[in-house]
Amino acid sequence: MATSANELYGSPEPKISVILPVLNESKYLEEAVKAILNQDFVGDIEIIVAVGPSHDGSEQIALSLAKQDSRVVVVSNPTGRTAAGLNLAVATSKYSIIVRVDGHSKIPNNYLSLAYEILKETGAVNVGGIMAAEGHTIFETSVARAMRSSLGVGSSRFHTGGGAASVDTVYLGSFRKQALLAVGGFDERFTRAQDWELNYRLRAAGGIVYFDPRLVVTYRPRSTVNALAKQYFEYGRWRRVVSRRHEGTINYRYLAPPFTVIGVSSSLILGATISSILFLPALAYGLFILIASARLGKSIAEFVSLPLILLTMHMTWGIGFLTSPKSLAPAVTLRP
Repeated sequence: MATSANELYGSPEPKISVILPVLNESKYLEEAVKAILNQDFVGDIEIIVAVGPSHDGSEQIALSLAKQDSRVVVVSNPTGRTAAGLNLAVATSKYSIIVRVDGHSKIPNNYLSLAYEILKETGAVNVGGIMAAEGHTIFETSVARAMRSSLGVGSSRFHTGGGAASVDTVYLGSFRKQALLAVGGFDERFTRAQDWELNYRLRAAGGIVYFDPRLVVTYRPRSTVNALAKQYFEYGRWRRVVSRRHEGTINYRYLAPPFTVIGVSSSLILGATISSILFLPALAYGLFILIASARLGKSIAEFVSLPLILLTMHMTWGIGFLTSPKSLAPAVTLRP
Protein backbone atom coordinates (compact mmCIF):
# COMPACT_ATOMS: atom_id res chain seq x y z
CA MET A 1 0.00 0.00 0.00
CA ALA A 2 2.62 2.54 -1.12
CA THR A 3 1.68 6.13 -0.39
CA SER A 4 3.66 9.30 -1.02
CA ALA A 5 4.20 11.81 1.76
CA ASN A 6 1.95 14.36 0.05
CA GLU A 7 -0.84 11.82 -0.41
CA LEU A 8 -0.49 10.55 3.12
CA TYR A 9 -0.39 13.83 4.96
CA GLY A 10 -1.83 16.41 2.57
CA SER A 11 1.33 18.51 2.98
CA PRO A 12 5.09 17.99 2.54
CA GLU A 13 5.61 19.50 6.02
CA PRO A 14 5.14 17.18 9.01
CA LYS A 15 2.27 18.40 11.17
CA ILE A 16 0.41 16.51 13.87
CA SER A 17 -2.77 17.06 15.87
CA VAL A 18 -2.70 15.30 19.24
CA ILE A 19 -6.12 14.66 20.77
CA LEU A 20 -6.95 13.85 24.39
CA PRO A 21 -10.40 12.91 25.73
CA VAL A 22 -10.43 13.96 29.39
CA LEU A 23 -12.81 13.21 32.25
CA ASN A 24 -11.61 13.50 35.86
CA GLU A 25 -7.95 13.19 34.93
CA SER A 26 -6.48 15.83 37.25
CA LYS A 27 -3.95 13.40 38.72
CA TYR A 28 -1.99 12.90 35.49
CA LEU A 29 -3.30 15.46 32.95
CA GLU A 30 -0.50 18.00 33.32
CA GLU A 31 2.13 15.27 33.04
CA ALA A 32 0.43 13.88 29.92
CA VAL A 33 0.23 17.28 28.15
CA LYS A 34 3.76 18.36 29.06
CA ALA A 35 5.15 15.08 27.71
CA ILE A 36 3.53 15.98 24.37
CA LEU A 37 4.83 19.55 24.44
CA ASN A 38 8.38 18.27 25.07
CA GLN A 39 8.52 16.04 21.98
CA ASP A 40 11.55 16.05 19.68
CA PHE A 41 9.21 16.18 16.66
CA VAL A 42 10.52 18.82 14.21
CA GLY A 43 7.16 19.79 12.68
CA ASP A 44 4.16 21.71 13.96
CA ILE A 45 1.90 20.21 16.61
CA GLU A 46 -1.35 21.15 18.27
CA ILE A 47 -2.90 19.53 21.33
CA ILE A 48 -6.68 19.40 21.54
CA VAL A 49 -8.03 18.54 24.97
CA ALA A 50 -11.72 17.55 24.91
CA VAL A 51 -12.85 17.97 28.52
CA GLY A 52 -15.98 16.30 29.86
CA PRO A 53 -17.94 17.48 32.93
CA SER A 54 -15.27 16.71 35.54
CA HIS A 55 -15.50 17.28 39.27
CA ASP A 56 -11.77 17.13 40.09
CA GLY A 57 -10.49 20.32 38.47
CA SER A 58 -9.48 18.75 35.15
CA GLU A 59 -10.99 21.62 33.15
CA GLN A 60 -9.10 24.24 35.16
CA ILE A 61 -5.84 22.36 34.63
CA ALA A 62 -6.51 22.12 30.87
CA LEU A 63 -7.34 25.83 30.62
CA SER A 64 -4.20 26.72 32.58
CA LEU A 65 -2.08 24.65 30.20
CA ALA A 66 -3.73 26.41 27.24
CA LYS A 67 -2.82 29.80 28.73
CA GLN A 68 0.79 28.70 29.12
CA ASP A 69 1.16 27.40 25.56
CA SER A 70 -0.86 28.43 22.50
CA ARG A 71 -0.46 24.96 21.01
CA VAL A 72 -2.95 23.65 23.59
CA VAL A 73 -6.62 24.04 22.67
CA VAL A 74 -9.48 23.15 25.02
CA VAL A 75 -12.90 22.08 23.73
CA SER A 76 -15.95 21.11 25.77
CA ASN A 77 -17.31 17.58 25.63
CA PRO A 78 -20.74 17.94 27.32
CA THR A 79 -21.54 14.21 27.37
CA GLY A 80 -18.21 13.19 28.86
CA ARG A 81 -18.18 10.11 26.63
CA THR A 82 -14.77 9.16 25.27
CA ALA A 83 -15.84 8.58 21.66
CA ALA A 84 -17.75 11.88 21.54
CA GLY A 85 -14.73 13.73 22.93
CA LEU A 86 -12.45 12.14 20.37
CA ASN A 87 -14.77 13.09 17.51
CA LEU A 88 -15.04 16.67 18.79
CA ALA A 89 -11.26 16.89 18.98
CA VAL A 90 -10.85 15.47 15.47
CA ALA A 91 -13.40 17.99 14.14
CA THR A 92 -11.40 20.81 15.75
CA SER A 93 -8.03 19.57 14.49
CA LYS A 94 -6.12 21.34 11.71
CA TYR A 95 -3.60 18.72 10.63
CA SER A 96 -3.77 15.51 8.63
CA ILE A 97 -2.18 13.19 11.19
CA ILE A 98 -4.17 12.50 14.35
CA VAL A 99 -2.39 11.04 17.38
CA ARG A 100 -4.52 9.94 20.31
CA VAL A 101 -3.15 10.25 23.85
CA ASP A 102 -5.16 9.73 27.04
CA GLY A 103 -5.13 11.99 30.07
CA HIS A 104 -3.71 9.19 32.24
CA SER A 105 -0.94 8.20 29.82
CA LYS A 106 2.51 9.55 29.08
CA ILE A 107 4.45 9.34 25.81
CA PRO A 108 8.26 9.36 25.51
CA ASN A 109 9.83 12.37 23.79
CA ASN A 110 10.38 10.55 20.47
CA TYR A 111 6.84 9.15 20.20
CA LEU A 112 5.47 11.59 17.61
CA SER A 113 8.60 11.35 15.45
CA LEU A 114 8.42 7.55 15.51
CA ALA A 115 4.70 7.51 14.76
CA TYR A 116 5.20 9.85 11.81
CA GLU A 117 7.99 7.70 10.35
CA ILE A 118 6.13 4.42 10.85
CA LEU A 119 3.01 5.80 9.17
CA LYS A 120 5.12 6.97 6.23
CA GLU A 121 7.13 3.74 5.92
CA THR A 122 4.24 1.27 6.26
CA GLY A 123 1.41 3.08 4.48
CA ALA A 124 -0.79 2.13 7.44
CA VAL A 125 -3.89 4.11 8.35
CA ASN A 126 -3.26 3.61 12.07
CA VAL A 127 -0.14 2.69 14.01
CA GLY A 128 0.32 2.01 17.69
CA GLY A 129 2.52 0.21 20.16
CA ILE A 130 2.76 -1.02 23.71
CA MET A 131 0.46 -0.08 26.57
CA ALA A 132 3.21 -0.01 29.19
CA ALA A 133 1.30 -0.10 32.46
CA GLU A 134 3.23 1.40 35.39
CA GLY A 135 1.98 1.95 38.91
CA HIS A 136 3.11 3.88 41.97
CA THR A 137 1.50 1.98 44.86
CA ILE A 138 1.89 -1.75 45.52
CA PHE A 139 -1.66 -2.32 44.25
CA GLU A 140 -1.09 -0.29 41.07
CA THR A 141 2.26 -1.97 40.40
CA SER A 142 0.64 -5.38 40.83
CA VAL A 143 -2.15 -4.42 38.42
CA ALA A 144 0.50 -3.25 35.97
CA ARG A 145 2.28 -6.62 36.14
CA ALA A 146 -1.00 -8.42 35.44
CA MET A 147 -1.82 -6.07 32.55
CA ARG A 148 1.55 -6.68 30.88
CA SER A 149 1.30 -10.47 31.05
CA SER A 150 -0.61 -13.04 29.01
CA LEU A 151 -1.55 -14.63 32.37
CA GLY A 152 -3.60 -11.53 33.14
CA VAL A 153 -4.92 -10.20 29.85
CA GLY A 154 -4.18 -12.74 27.12
CA SER A 155 -1.72 -12.40 24.28
CA SER A 156 -2.57 -9.05 22.66
CA ARG A 157 0.69 -7.52 21.41
CA PHE A 158 -0.10 -4.08 22.74
CA HIS A 159 -0.13 -5.61 26.24
CA THR A 160 2.66 -8.18 26.06
CA GLY A 161 4.84 -7.00 23.15
CA GLY A 162 6.02 -8.80 20.03
CA GLY A 163 7.40 -8.07 16.59
CA ALA A 164 6.18 -5.28 14.31
CA ALA A 165 3.26 -6.46 12.17
CA SER A 166 -0.22 -5.77 10.86
CA VAL A 167 -2.71 -6.48 13.66
CA ASP A 168 -6.40 -6.30 14.54
CA THR A 169 -6.06 -3.37 16.91
CA VAL A 170 -3.53 -1.18 18.71
CA TYR A 171 -3.45 0.91 21.87
CA LEU A 172 -4.52 4.56 21.36
CA GLY A 173 -3.29 5.02 17.77
CA SER A 174 -1.78 7.46 15.31
CA PHE A 175 -4.14 7.91 12.37
CA ARG A 176 -4.35 9.27 8.88
CA LYS A 177 -7.14 11.78 9.38
CA GLN A 178 -8.51 11.18 5.90
CA ALA A 179 -8.95 7.45 6.62
CA LEU A 180 -10.43 8.16 10.05
CA LEU A 181 -13.06 10.49 8.62
CA ALA A 182 -13.79 8.19 5.68
CA VAL A 183 -15.11 5.47 8.00
CA GLY A 184 -17.15 7.90 10.11
CA GLY A 185 -14.83 8.48 13.05
CA PHE A 186 -15.32 6.91 16.46
CA ASP A 187 -18.68 5.26 17.07
CA GLU A 188 -20.32 7.27 19.86
CA ARG A 189 -22.52 4.33 20.85
CA PHE A 190 -19.49 2.71 22.46
CA THR A 191 -18.53 3.57 26.03
CA ARG A 192 -15.67 1.07 25.81
CA ALA A 193 -14.00 -0.84 22.96
CA GLN A 194 -14.47 2.12 20.62
CA ASP A 195 -10.84 1.78 19.51
CA TRP A 196 -11.22 -1.93 18.66
CA GLU A 197 -14.45 -1.26 16.80
CA LEU A 198 -12.92 1.64 14.84
CA ASN A 199 -9.90 -0.45 13.87
CA TYR A 200 -12.24 -3.14 12.59
CA ARG A 201 -13.89 -0.60 10.25
CA LEU A 202 -10.52 0.77 9.14
CA ARG A 203 -9.39 -2.73 8.21
CA ALA A 204 -12.72 -3.54 6.54
CA ALA A 205 -12.20 -0.45 4.36
CA GLY A 206 -8.85 -1.85 3.19
CA GLY A 207 -6.56 -0.03 5.60
CA ILE A 208 -3.62 -1.44 7.51
CA VAL A 209 -3.53 -1.24 11.31
CA TYR A 210 0.10 -1.64 12.34
CA PHE A 211 1.78 -2.53 15.63
CA ASP A 212 5.35 -1.40 16.31
CA PRO A 213 6.91 -2.17 19.71
CA ARG A 214 9.05 0.97 19.54
CA LEU A 215 5.92 3.00 20.27
CA VAL A 216 5.65 2.73 24.03
CA VAL A 217 3.05 4.62 26.07
CA THR A 218 3.12 4.74 29.86
CA TYR A 219 -0.33 3.83 31.19
CA ARG A 220 -1.47 4.47 34.77
CA PRO A 221 -3.61 1.57 36.06
CA ARG A 222 -6.60 1.80 38.39
CA SER A 223 -5.75 2.32 42.04
CA THR A 224 -8.52 0.33 43.80
CA VAL A 225 -10.21 -3.05 43.47
CA ASN A 226 -13.59 -1.40 42.85
CA ALA A 227 -12.23 0.79 40.06
CA LEU A 228 -10.44 -2.19 38.48
CA ALA A 229 -13.59 -4.33 38.68
CA LYS A 230 -15.69 -1.62 37.05
CA GLN A 231 -13.12 -1.15 34.27
CA TYR A 232 -12.91 -4.84 33.37
CA PHE A 233 -16.64 -5.40 33.69
CA GLU A 234 -17.16 -2.62 31.12
CA TYR A 235 -14.44 -4.08 28.90
CA GLY A 236 -16.29 -7.40 28.83
CA ARG A 237 -19.70 -5.84 28.23
CA TRP A 238 -18.53 -3.73 25.30
CA ARG A 239 -16.38 -6.41 23.71
CA ARG A 240 -19.59 -8.46 23.47
CA VAL A 241 -21.25 -5.52 21.71
CA VAL A 242 -18.44 -5.48 19.13
CA SER A 243 -18.82 -9.22 18.58
CA ARG A 244 -22.56 -8.79 17.94
CA ARG A 245 -22.06 -5.95 15.53
CA HIS A 246 -19.17 -7.49 13.61
CA GLU A 247 -19.56 -11.24 13.19
CA GLY A 248 -16.42 -13.33 13.20
CA THR A 249 -14.43 -11.00 15.47
CA ILE A 250 -14.44 -13.26 18.53
CA ASN A 251 -11.52 -15.61 19.19
CA TYR A 252 -10.40 -17.83 22.07
CA ARG A 253 -8.79 -14.91 23.94
CA TYR A 254 -12.16 -13.24 24.39
CA LEU A 255 -14.00 -16.46 25.17
CA ALA A 256 -11.58 -17.56 27.91
CA PRO A 257 -12.94 -15.26 30.68
CA PRO A 258 -16.67 -16.08 30.18
CA PHE A 259 -15.91 -19.80 30.00
CA THR A 260 -13.84 -19.45 33.17
CA VAL A 261 -16.76 -17.78 34.95
CA ILE A 262 -19.14 -20.52 33.82
CA GLY A 263 -16.71 -23.33 34.66
CA VAL A 264 -15.71 -22.07 38.11
CA SER A 265 -19.30 -21.19 39.08
CA SER A 266 -20.58 -24.57 37.92
CA SER A 267 -17.78 -26.34 39.75
CA LEU A 268 -18.54 -24.58 43.03
CA ILE A 269 -22.30 -25.18 42.78
CA LEU A 270 -22.04 -28.82 41.68
CA GLY A 271 -19.29 -29.53 44.19
CA ALA A 272 -21.46 -28.21 47.00
CA THR A 273 -24.64 -30.02 45.88
CA ILE A 274 -23.60 -33.26 44.17
CA SER A 275 -20.05 -34.42 44.91
CA SER A 276 -16.92 -32.82 46.31
CA ILE A 277 -14.93 -34.19 43.37
CA LEU A 278 -16.67 -31.59 41.23
CA PHE A 279 -14.75 -28.89 43.10
CA LEU A 280 -11.67 -29.92 41.08
CA PRO A 281 -12.10 -27.43 38.19
CA ALA A 282 -12.45 -24.53 40.64
CA LEU A 283 -9.46 -25.78 42.62
CA ALA A 284 -7.43 -26.08 39.42
CA TYR A 285 -8.25 -22.47 38.54
CA GLY A 286 -7.32 -21.38 42.06
CA LEU A 287 -3.99 -23.15 41.67
CA PHE A 288 -3.44 -21.40 38.33
CA ILE A 289 -4.06 -18.04 40.02
CA LEU A 290 -1.50 -18.81 42.73
CA ILE A 291 1.12 -20.00 40.23
CA ALA A 292 0.51 -16.95 38.03
CA SER A 293 0.85 -14.67 41.06
CA ALA A 294 4.13 -16.33 42.03
CA ARG A 295 5.48 -15.89 38.50
CA LEU A 296 4.39 -12.26 38.14
CA GLY A 297 5.03 -10.91 41.64
CA LYS A 298 8.43 -9.38 42.33
CA SER A 299 7.90 -9.03 46.06
CA ILE A 300 5.90 -10.62 48.86
CA ALA A 301 3.48 -7.67 48.80
CA GLU A 302 2.84 -8.11 45.07
CA PHE A 303 2.38 -11.87 45.47
CA VAL A 304 -0.25 -11.20 48.14
CA SER A 305 -2.02 -8.60 45.98
CA LEU A 306 -2.01 -10.45 42.67
CA PRO A 307 -4.51 -13.28 43.37
CA LEU A 308 -7.29 -10.77 44.06
CA ILE A 309 -6.25 -8.65 41.09
CA LEU A 310 -6.15 -11.56 38.64
CA LEU A 311 -9.48 -12.91 39.92
CA THR A 312 -11.02 -9.46 39.57
CA MET A 313 -9.76 -8.97 36.02
CA HIS A 314 -10.77 -12.43 34.79
CA MET A 315 -14.12 -12.72 36.52
CA THR A 316 -15.47 -9.21 35.99
CA TRP A 317 -14.49 -9.27 32.30
CA GLY A 318 -16.23 -12.63 31.92
CA ILE A 319 -19.35 -11.56 33.83
CA GLY A 320 -19.53 -8.36 31.79
CA PHE A 321 -19.34 -10.37 28.56
CA LEU A 322 -22.00 -12.84 29.68
CA THR A 323 -24.45 -10.23 30.96
CA SER A 324 -23.98 -7.65 28.18
CA PRO A 325 -27.51 -6.60 27.08
CA LYS A 326 -28.39 -6.19 23.43
CA SER A 327 -29.75 -2.72 24.23
CA LEU A 328 -26.31 -1.33 25.17
CA ALA A 329 -25.58 0.42 21.89
CA PRO A 330 -28.70 2.04 20.38
CA ALA A 331 -28.52 3.02 16.74
CA VAL A 332 -27.04 6.43 16.01
CA THR A 333 -25.58 8.09 12.97
CA LEU A 334 -21.79 8.33 12.99
CA ARG A 335 -20.37 11.84 12.91
CA PRO A 336 -19.37 12.71 9.31
